[in-house]
Amino acid sequence: MPVELTILAWGMILLLVHIFAAAHVKTKQYGAKWNMGARDERLPQLNPLGGRLSRAQANYMETLPIAIVALIGVVVAGRTSEWTALGGWIWLGARIVYLPLYGLGIPVIRTIMFFASLVGLLIILWPLLGI
Repeated sequence: MPVELTILAWGMILLLVHIFAAAHVKTKQYGAKWNMGARDERLPQLNPLGGRLSRAQANYMETLPIAIVALIGVVVAGRTSEWTALGGWIWLGARIVYLPLYGLGIPVIRTIMFFASLVGLLIILWPLLGI
């Protein structure tokens, strides 16, 4: 199996980590009844940690489709290489580091990790561009 698909599978595990980290903090603030309910009621603003984890999750979900297309794309096109694997690991590693940095409210390094993840995606996408 191509390593790019393994990286993608770990990316899906990371998505679950994002979802459950944000949900855990929200449930601590709003209660189990809210979590198991329809969530129709108007709620107070999330505490800072909950807000940061929710924004980190949203950010991950914004760029995840690019990673999915890139990683599956190089496999389907038969364009996998040590470079696409490296790009995938850079993307995944940077995204793993990004979550706690965002959760802890560490600004500059978090942004550097975001850009590192984008570099990883560009490394993967390059062979698909046919340039």
